[in-house]
Amino acid sequence: MPYNPLLPDEDIDVLIKENISEDVGTGTISQLIVYNDEVNTFDWVIQSFVEILEHTSEQAEQLSLIIHTKGKATVKTAPFKELRPPKEALTDRGLSVVIEEGE
Repeated sequence: MPYNPLLPDEDIDVLIKENISEDVGTGTISQLIVYNDEVNTFDWVIQSFVEILEHTSEQAEQLSLIIHTKGKATVKTAPFKELRPPKEALTDRGLSVVIEEGE
């Protein structure tokens, strides 16, 4: 069966560019999570991921499809304090974003 990105039950592998600092004391590795909404277009979300998170256009497109079908997706992992600026930038663009601290 060919791949269909709109099927919500299909497992999808996405490469996420990780920016993990090796410096001691940078904080717990956390997740930047974007939630689906009925306001932002695919193009706007993709553009935001490319410009703010420096994802490739292919990666940004995959993530936007996952967010659309699953309701949310982790778009970046890094120490908590490194995720604050991109979270604020994505929020300023109207996206629904949270940071979940790792354990």
